[in-house]
Amino acid sequence: MNVIEIQSYGAPEVLVPGTRPDPVAGAGELLIRVSASGINRPDVLQRTGNYPVPPGASDIPGLEVAGVVVSGDLQAMAQAGLAVGDRVCALVAGGGYAQLCVAPIEQCLPVPRGLSDIEAASLPETFFTVLSNVFDRGRLQAGETLLIQGGTSGIGVTAIQMAKAAGAKVIATAGSDDKCQACLALGADHAINYKTTDFVAEAKRLTNGLGVNVILDMVAGDYVAREVEALAEDGRLVIIAVQGGVKSEFNAGVVLRRRLTITGSTLRPRPVAFKAAIAKSLRETVWPWIESGRIKPVIHSVFGALEAGGGLPSGAAQAHALMETNKHVGKLVVTW
Repeated sequence: MNVIEIQSYGAPEVLVPGTRPDPVAGAGELLIRVSASGINRPDVLQRTGNYPVPPGASDIPGLEVAGVVVSGDLQAMAQAGLAVGDRVCALVAGGGYAQLCVAPIEQCLPVPRGLSDIEAASLPETFFTVLSNVFDRGRLQAGETLLIQGGTSGIGVTAIQMAKAAGAKVIATAGSDDKCQACLALGADHAINYKTTDFVAEAKRLTNGLGVNVILDMVAGDYVAREVEALAEDGRLVIIAVQGGVKSEFNAGVVLRRRLTITGSTLRPRPVAFKAAIAKSLRETVWPWIESGRIKPVIHSVFGALEAGGGLPSGAAQAHALMETNKHVGKLVVTW
C-alpha cells in the first residue's frame, strides 16, 4: 500500500511517499480502505520528534480516517452493527496516512448521513477530544460559559458547535478580526482578538465580572496564570495541549479561594475501552446533531496525500506547512 512516512524528524518536507505491506486486521479490529485522512497538531509534533508513538502503534502518522470497511473480525463487526462495505470514520493511534488502515472496531463510527468521506475524516480526533475534555473532564453544563482558546482551530470549530448544541454560552479567542468573525459565524456568542484585547478582562466583562465556568486551553505556558484569573468560582480549566510551553506559574491562592479545578489529558495513549465509551456517547448524542445539520464539519483545505506541490514532496507535507502558519480555519484533510 502507499503511505506517507516520516523520513526523519524535521520540517514538513520530511513527509514523503512510501510503500508498506498491507496491514491485516486482528481480533476486535477491521481494515479500512482509506478515502481521506485528517491532519492534526499531534501529527506535527510526531513529525518534529516531540510526540513519541505509543507502544504498539504504527509509526506512520495519522490519527483519523474515513473510508470503506474491506475486512475484519466479522463477529465483532456484527455485534457493533458494522459490515464489509460500510462507510466508516475511525479514531486510530497511528497509521492514518495510508491507503489501508487497521482500526479497533469500537473506535469506528458510521459516516453520518449526508457527509462525504472528506468531511467524515475531519471528525474523529476533534470530536472525541472535545467530548472527553469539555463535557467529561470539564463538566460543561447547559447555561454555563465556555472560553475556547483558539476558536478557529480544528478543536475550536468543533468545541464552539458542540457547546452551543448542548446549550452553553461560548466565548472564543482568535488571532485576527477575520478569525473572530469566523467564530461568530459558527455560533460563538462572543469572540476576542487576543492580539489586541486582554482576554481576561474581556471575559470578565462579558460575564458581568463573574468569570467563565470552563476554559479549553491548547496553549498552557504563561496563559495558565491568566486563565486562573478568568475563571468563575468552581471553574474548570482543561489543558489539552502545550503550544505555549509545559511550565506554568499561577496564584494557588486563587485556586483555593475560588475552588478551581485544573485538569488535562491526552487522548492518543488511552486504552480502547476508554475511547469506545466516547464513541458510544458520540453516536448517541452528537451524531444526530451532525445528521440534522446542527453541527457542520469545517474543512479549510484538501490535498492529494501523495501529490507533490509548492516545493514539497507530498500533499501531507503541504497540509503540515499550512497548519504551521496558523492561517487555516477548521480542518485540513488529505485524500487517497
